[in-house]
Amino acid sequence: MIEKKKRKENNTIKVAGIQMASSPSVTSNLIEAERLIKMAVEAGAKLVVLPEHFAIMGIHDSDKVKVREDEGDGPIQRFLSKIAKKHKIWLIGGTIPLVSNSVKKVRNSCLVYNDKGKQMARYDKIHLFGLDLATEQYHEKKTIEAGNEVVVVDTPYGKIGLSACYDLRFPELYRAMGEVDMIVVPSAFTETTGKAHWETLVRARAIENLCYVIAPAQGGYHLSGRETHGNSMIVDPWGVVLDHLPRGSGIVIANINTHYQASLRKSLPALKHKTIQSL
Repeated sequence: MIEKKKRKENNTIKVAGIQMASSPSVTSNLIEAERLIKMAVEAGAKLVVLPEHFAIMGIHDSDKVKVREDEGDGPIQRFLSKIAKKHKIWLIGGTIPLVSNSVKKVRNSCLVYNDKGKQMARYDKIHLFGLDLATEQYHEKKTIEAGNEVVVVDTPYGKIGLSACYDLRFPELYRAMGEVDMIVVPSAFTETTGKAHWETLVRARAIENLCYVIAPAQGGYHLSGRETHGNSMIVDPWGVVLDHLPRGSGIVIANINTHYQASLRKSLPALKHKTIQSL
């Protein structure tokens, strides 16, 4: 009986997503991120995911260019490495601004650190958000250089597909990842698009890929005047929302159960029924 219980427990891991309302101050945001990561760790999380732009939400879009870092060097990356090692967790650093080929732009990069503080993967956001409404406009291409590589990272907790925010609208990206155990979507959805589509898109990606989705977000008002939707959530492979936080700073936390996921994929082998690889 003891051995059976032990095997069952090994099928689960607790994961967490961090929700923030980041400011233009990198220092203040790192302090807040550390507080929230500690909260997640104390709740038992072994894998923690930060939101998009967790380290800076500037007054101007160009503010992030001023604090961009070379890969492997800089206060934001040192922070991520230090915290991952300190708490012995796998830490996914939402997105941070890294150097691009243009002095006027950044790569919006999602970095993964293991429990020893070593960087294990990097994903540069591929799809750049654009919105033209009478009341608000966004054009990420003005300050962000798009990535072009699909990234999946192997961890002790399974294969994790990396993506960010606007990527969520493009299901072909997730199909290109192959069969992954989890997808992470650190985001900063606007309130306008978020209230219309956020939950639907997050749950759809979970259902169609029969995998867990960890979707931590920015949630609140920012000094730029921007309002982000929040509603960070963790969704299971059946599309069930396991935890959800509407607004403000905090965490979402849930158990990932690999046995449950495997049983769903066996009962509904949709991933093996794919016949059209490309059009």
